[in-house]
Amino acid sequence: MKRIVLFLATNIAIMLVLGITVHLLGLNQFMAGGQLNLTMLLGFSAVLGFGGSFISLWMSKTIAKWSTGAQVIQQPRNDTERWLFQTVDRLARRANIPMPEVAIYEGAPNAFATGPSKSNSLVAVSTGLLQSMSREEAEAVLAHEVAHVANGDMVTLTLIQGVVNTFVFFIARVVGFVVDQALRKDDEESSGQGMGYFITVIVMEITLGILASIIVMYFSRKREFRADAGAAQLMGQRQPMINALKRLGGLQSGELPSQMAASGISGKGGVMALFSSHPPIEERIAALSR
Repeated sequence: MKRIVLFLATNIAIMLVLGITVHLLGLNQFMAGGQLNLTMLLGFSAVLGFGGSFISLWMSKTIAKWSTGAQVIQQPRNDTERWLFQTVDRLARRANIPMPEVAIYEGAPNAFATGPSKSNSLVAVSTGLLQSMSREEAEAVLAHEVAHVANGDMVTLTLIQGVVNTFVFFIARVVGFVVDQALRKDDEESSGQGMGYFITVIVMEITLGILASIIVMYFSRKREFRADAGAAQLMGQRQPMINALKRLGGLQSGELPSQMAASGISGKGGVMALFSSHPPIEERIAALSR
């Protein structure tokens, strides 16, 4: 329930900010006098497409902490926290990035990395993962998350999401305009958008949004292979990462909030593989073995 409320509140806040922005820039006037201003529409679409993605990225660490209940380790209180903190610090130095914040959260086996930049990132791991893996396997998982940060995967996926969002908003409104004009071609006295425009835009945004998510998830899966390879490089050998993946293959991984799912260690596959942020465990192991 907490995650649902947070998700709704975050998206309402984003839409309010974007709505005010496009109004102040005058980009909401892309259709006037029965004509479509494509330049203004592209600006409107870019503000919505990139704006929402970058606001979510900027808020990602805060959202991650609230939604998972992750507790940042300020001062290690026990041997596990001390090991976790020192391990991430060592891996970050090997990856030549600033030390991320390190956190633990209660939950089934999983881990994730998030944050708006390499110098402002968070690596979090669940108690379930720490309890079910050896320290070498857990270190490989942490190396995988540090590799995500070092590779700039959060920013890369945000840019990809922004581009596809822009095209979704743009194409949906162009098609909506064309359909609306076709339906009202004999009604010369009418002005503004008709019902055909609004219905078409909604249908097109849903349809194109589904196709866009397939594109984004494709790139997310590619980044997972790269993070696995990065983990092997940081560890100095690939076997610990292979062992960690094998262990994950036999565990029921915990579900992450949508904002962090693409940078987790494990995800869902099966019949919805096109919409999965992670490749199958078997493919990841095979890629590392090669």
